[in-house]
Amino acid sequence: MLRFRSSQTIGLIFVAILTMTAQLGGAQERIDIDAQAQSTPFPHYWEQMFGSGRAILTLRESYREDLRAVKQVADFKYVRFHAIFHDELGVYNEDEHGNPVYNFSYVDQVYDGLLKNGVKPFVEISFMPKKLAFNPDALHPFWYKQNVSPPKSMEKWDDLVKHFTQHLVDRYGIEEVSTWYFEVWNEPNIDFWNGIPRQKSYFELYAHTARDVKSVSSRLRVGGPATAAASWIGDFLKFTADNRVPVDFVSTHGYADDSVEDLFGTNEDIPMDERVCRAAAKVAGEIKSSGSPNLPLIWSEWNVQGTSGSRDTTFLGPALANTIRQCDGMVNMLSFWTLSDVFEEGGPIAKPFVGMFGLRAKGGINKPSYYAYGLLHQLGNERLANASKNVIVTKTQGGGLTIAAWNLVDPDQHGTTQKISLNCLHVPANARVTVQRIDAEHGNVLKSYAKMGDPLDPSEAQVEQLNRESALPVPEETRLQGGELHLSLTPNTLALIKIQP
Repeated sequence: MLRFRSSQTIGLIFVAILTMTAQLGGAQERIDIDAQAQSTPFPHYWEQMFGSGRAILTLRESYREDLRAVKQVADFKYVRFHAIFHDELGVYNEDEHGNPVYNFSYVDQVYDGLLKNGVKPFVEISFMPKKLAFNPDALHPFWYKQNVSPPKSMEKWDDLVKHFTQHLVDRYGIEEVSTWYFEVWNEPNIDFWNGIPRQKSYFELYAHTARDVKSVSSRLRVGGPATAAASWIGDFLKFTADNRVPVDFVSTHGYADDSVEDLFGTNEDIPMDERVCRAAAKVAGEIKSSGSPNLPLIWSEWNVQGTSGSRDTTFLGPALANTIRQCDGMVNMLSFWTLSDVFEEGGPIAKPFVGMFGLRAKGGINKPSYYAYGLLHQLGNERLANASKNVIVTKTQGGGLTIAAWNLVDPDQHGTTQKISLNCLHVPANARVTVQRIDAEHGNVLKSYAKMGDPLDPSEAQVEQLNRESALPVPEETRLQGGELHLSLTPNTLALIKIQP
């Protein structure tokens, strides 16, 4: 649950963003909401899974603290990370005769830790152990230098995957492991895979790996191609169909700041705020037109644009909500990259708030994105249609409404305060209303961090203070007036409104 702080000045705080009078001045967006209108299912697909760096990081207490903290606000079911076969986990070795030697001790600690915290693995099968690599020197430029080579022996790769998968089933049981996902490699269409030719060699790797996993149990779920920029999907599905290769789900990636050319192969003018879901719609169409039109689509990496350190700011809340609005019905899971700044692609992070991907900064400091996930978690499971691009309306049990409203302003823009009017039908005209919000003054730890002097390595006491000062206040209370609610939203405000039946 979100942690709230009490406020003796709740009335003044409330007036700063929410006014109950129609005489606001300036244009208003009027949104009609019928609480008895036909609704559609609204599964919380955006908070089912998170990404999180690489496997070895999960053994750190700082990682596990962040995982537990994020689960309190999002209650996610799966976590994905790279490099379960990295040499730092000691999975693969060879004896003096070249025979494989397996050691799953650290793998067990990785997965035991997740399961004990109520999270299942989304198993990304990567990268190549050095002694199994065709090119032992094919190291990616990331700080942890994973090997991106194809295997020197596909027979030995098959044996490794089979032993790995069988070990998981033996340890955790088929009833448990059949609820996991097995994804083959990571972004093979770019420099995370150096097979030649790149696509053909990856498809061969996928075919072997998928069949290896299924040889342990047909109940296990395997998929791919886990590509960057929503690529290769049509070719991948044609290959799997033509060669009768198992595929239980399609996975791919796309970020708001991926280029239009990379995502769509065009030079269209598509705003960053629309690119992820436009790409998801493209991929969903490719699946539908394939020989397996009902395959689930798992967007196993995404994030908002990262310009001007925006991922540490209140921009992320409205950008997240806007993406949820657009992608509804297109993907089965939308996996945010990442849950934590316990993250080392570029090496150890030197200080908090350097524009990294996570919901929590170095030291376990809650970012605005952390609180944004907590607000949006409270949305209902049935959605009511409306014409606004700035609102999501959901129904709750008992006939109430839970509404997200936002004012999205891109990082390079200034923006203005926006006013909206919610006209609610089939609820009491004076229904009780509660409002929470994230804006420049609420849920925004950057203000407190600056007052603290931007410490390079905040102490535990400083981290506790920062989280206490940024924690959202208790929900503010008011009532509808004649069935209407008027909101004033400053730039990059995300508000959550609950209307009681």
